[in-house]
Amino acid sequence: MRQATISRKTAETEIELAIDLDGTGRSDISTGIGFLDHMLTLLARHSLIDLAVKATGDTHVDFHHTTEDVGIALGQAVAKALGDKRGITRYADVHLPMDETLTRVAVDISGRPFLVFRTEFSAPKIGEFDTELVREWFQGFAINAGLTLHVETLYGLNNHHIAESCFKGLARALRLAVAIDARMADHVPSTKGTLSV
Repeated sequence: MRQATISRKTAETEIELAIDLDGTGRSDISTGIGFLDHMLTLLARHSLIDLAVKATGDTHVDFHHTTEDVGIALGQAVAKALGDKRGITRYADVHLPMDETLTRVAVDISGRPFLVFRTEFSAPKIGEFDTELVREWFQGFAINAGLTLHVETLYGLNNHHIAESCFKGLARALRLAVAIDARMADHVPSTKGTLSV
């Protein structure tokens, strides 16, 4: 069973998170940040990863710590659930359209964490959510999941659509990359024989 739970507590946030990589896209999300809840809900739905998140944080300061720490915890959970990564497809990419916006996401479950994030926003906020926190979430997630992750918005106008296309693009790429390749089910997809750092 490719499942994992993470409990993370700091002076700034407290997070309980559970995932099932072989789920149906069910979600139960409560972070205290409406926009982040929306992004995580659609991430679960389009990746078919079951996701439960309960987070509390110092949102009276701003949304930075909670957003970043949820990304970190989800990355840790994905890495834990993947185990030795035996049988996974490993690579995936997708072009995700969201109305006038098009975002390209490519992922390598490599064990070598790296983020390339080429997405720009024309406003500092989407509602109450700071647009710069989109990158912070992706950074925390990619580094802790051990992914090489490239996110690039090719064009777009609406900031909500731009952010949503990034999360949906990640969801669809993850769905493909974590899938078991029947022809490689007993092997780690690397000539090194390992995908651990």
